[in-house]
Amino acid sequence: QVQLVESGGGLVQDGDSLQLSCAASGRTFSIYAMGWFRQAPGKERDFVGAIIRSGGRTSYADSVEGRFTISRDNAKNMVYLQMNRLKPEDTAVYYCAASYCGTWQCLRGGPNAYNYWGQGTQVTVSS
Repeated sequence: QVQLVESGGGLVQDGDSLQLSCAASGRTFSIYAMGWFRQAPGKERDFVGAIIRSGGRTSYADSVEGRFTISRDNAKNMVYLQMNRLKPEDTAVYYCAASYCGTWQCLRGGPNAYNYWGQGTQVTVSS
């Protein structure tokens, strides 16, 4: 089992930056990749980006490419989501997730590719 806890959400203004953190515990050695998803009210849970734990390769959704950056600190079992130039449409609950999937096709394939989830943290961007 792997446990995930997100932190760092809050209320910011259009154009601001915010960093989310995800603390992982448990059998983290078995996890291949960590992802971030977001879910706005009445909408599906969407892929934001993911990072491979070994090597640090990343992939992002088109909507956040160039604005968001995912990083990890394996020694601390931490994953981060740095969000810059935030927009009101970025408002959502953000979730950290862990996956055993070994391909980008899988990791970008949606929530079903992820085996463990955090409780989520709210990010609100005001205009």
